[in-house]
Amino acid sequence: MAINMQDLPTDVRRVPLVQSLYLQVMVAIIAGILVGVAFPDVGAQLKPLGDAFVKVVKMIISPVIFLSVVTGIAGMRDLSSLSRVAIKALSYFIAVSTLALIIGLAVALIVHPGTGMNVDPAKLDTHAIADYVIKAHSETVTGFLTDIIPATLSSALVDGNVLQVLFVAVLFGVALATIGAPAKPVRELFERLATVVFKIVAIVMRAAPIGAFGAMAFTVGKFGVGALINLAALVASFYLTSALFIAIVLGTIARLNGFSLWRLLRYLKAELLLVFGTSSSEAALPSLMVKMEAAGCDKGVVGLVVPTGYSFNLDGTNIYMTLAALFIAQACNIHLGAGQIALLLGVSMLSSKGAAGVTGAGFIALAATLAIVPTVPVAGLALILGIDRFMRECRSLTNFIGNAVATIVVARWDGALDTTRLAHALAAGETEIELPHGAQSVAAE
Repeated sequence: MAINMQDLPTDVRRVPLVQSLYLQVMVAIIAGILVGVAFPDVGAQLKPLGDAFVKVVKMIISPVIFLSVVTGIAGMRDLSSLSRVAIKALSYFIAVSTLALIIGLAVALIVHPGTGMNVDPAKLDTHAIADYVIKAHSETVTGFLTDIIPATLSSALVDGNVLQVLFVAVLFGVALATIGAPAKPVRELFERLATVVFKIVAIVMRAAPIGAFGAMAFTVGKFGVGALINLAALVASFYLTSALFIAIVLGTIARLNGFSLWRLLRYLKAELLLVFGTSSSEAALPSLMVKMEAAGCDKGVVGLVVPTGYSFNLDGTNIYMTLAALFIAQACNIHLGAGQIALLLGVSMLSSKGAAGVTGAGFIALAATLAIVPTVPVAGLALILGIDRFMRECRSLTNFIGNAVATIVVARWDGALDTTRLAHALAAGETEIELPHGAQSVAAE
């Protein structure tokens, strides 16, 4: 049922179109493409603009996660809900991630994007992928799990490891909640710090058009639009598979949980453009957290689910891994039996977690998978290295959308979702949501 603008809560307000971050980012992306096409040398030199913006966003991610989780958990009346939310979130992540891996396998087996290339792995130039293979060997599942524990209590915030920050924040939040009244001044201090940090997020996100412009100009100027023609079957298969996964799988999950995926995408359209422009889902992580809370998800649930999802709920990366692995096998005329495919599926599930949080995580996770599954040659990575940059946008977008859906679903499962507020937020197509903690909106239209 349509919602009248007069019925919207007071924290929903209309903004001039020219002030819409969505429009600004869209214009910046188009301008970046035009510069990359018309002046490729200039476009290739604009990479620092995109890199600097992503770096600034990553700078603020740790305090955003820490303060959100600490204040969220400290405000919980029942600490048992913390473990309950964690179990529900991980169960959701495992189920949907496994489905994404299976879908990637199925599409590769149906479409056969690599068949007919007749590549000899021994003749491939593997120098360009050497660094990725080294990183893949160093990112084991055991190492990933032990790395969650920081060297010191403060080093997590300094190093910027998302899961380490989450680990320390949970400890802090539980301690504050357990202490009770004596810890109230500390909790209030963190809440006031959160107000400042989210204001910084608002300021930083206003530079998003500059970052998106630089990143897109570099991509087109460096690689050229024509680069997409090479190995187009794999690129097209991956984009189509991801689109179907979002529309059918995530759309069905959303519908079963009482909200519209398409309205959610409209609500997050500025973030989606930002992720597309920068090829990094991390660029929109702080904004996603505040907008999920603004849409009625409990602060504690958002603080736990979103950062964890960025490591454990990588739907786009999972689709990419199995699809690319079978593409390499087909290109090299290697037939995989049912047992080998099952092994590939299991290893992909583990390695996608082991490489999480590493720059170029999707490609590194694929390298780690092929290193463990000897049937498919690691040298085959050289076949897709050139087009991996163009598939990164789709991976990031799918990961981002998957985590947005997961946050609402887990909040609903835990009874921590204000459905009225969610309906208002998703219906406010021409409005801007006033964010929590008194910060101005960073990305809604």
